[in-house]
Amino acid sequence: MTWHVSEEDLRAYARGELAPPVLWSADAHVTACARCRAALAEAADPVALDAGWERLDAELDAPRPGPSERLLVRIGVPDHIARLLAATPVLRGSWLGAVAAVLIMTVCVSNAVRTSDTPTLFLALAPLLPLAGVALSYGPALDPTYEMAVVAPLDGFRLLMIRTVAVLAVALGLNGLATLALPGYGLRALAWLLPALALTSTGLALAPRLGPVQAPSLVGGAWITLLLVARVAGAGGEGALVPFTALGQAVAAAVAVLAAGLLVAGRDRFDRLQGGAV
Repeated sequence: MTWHVSEEDLRAYARGELAPPVLWSADAHVTACARCRAALAEAADPVALDAGWERLDAELDAPRPGPSERLLVRIGVPDHIARLLAATPVLRGSWLGAVAAVLIMTVCVSNAVRTSDTPTLFLALAPLLPLAGVALSYGPALDPTYEMAVVAPLDGFRLLMIRTVAVLAVALGLNGLATLALPGYGLRALAWLLPALALTSTGLALAPRLGPVQAPSLVGGAWITLLLVARVAGAGGEGALVPFTALGQAVAAAVAVLAAGLLVAGRDRFDRLQGGAV
């Protein structure tokens, strides 16, 4: 070996004061150089040296934040919340790409097959996407980071609400962009919004009793059944399905408000749900 760690750097290394990247070079060199290890042993306080190794191990083992986590921290989101949001499965590229593809195909079909004054296929599908996103964002069955979320310094209800708001913001934003691609329908293309809020809030309110996956699944099945019944009942008539009429929108708004109230009233149950899942 033609290069050795200087005596001054060895003393700083022993005191735990040597900063990267010199620290990394010295660490790699000392591991392979008997001469420098002997010099380090003479200059080092064993307690300080052990503390230095512990600090090095902690720094090497510390998780490296990704681009989304760094962006969240930069805009003021606390570190632990940014990490929980960045680890949410449905906020990753694969899920967002799948949602975008489904919306694009639905918009294309709605524009190509104009059987009525209402884009029924789009309005039927759009409320299910936020509900599915919330179902996939929390729970031991589908969230690979669930154990980390459970030990986060947050109660179960607040953690669920943080992820729900993030998922809703993304899903509703994508739905809103898709709505802009249906200019021929005017405000009728926004009839998905209130059903989406009603389905999501109902799924969340039922989660403590039925589970974070079963509850949204049941609510989504009920929505599909409702649409099929409305389609059969109105097969001989014209116009939009009942859920997308003024009466249907009023009912959706009432359901959303009622479910939100029940959700807040039963917020303590989410801690039991979280503990039971662990």
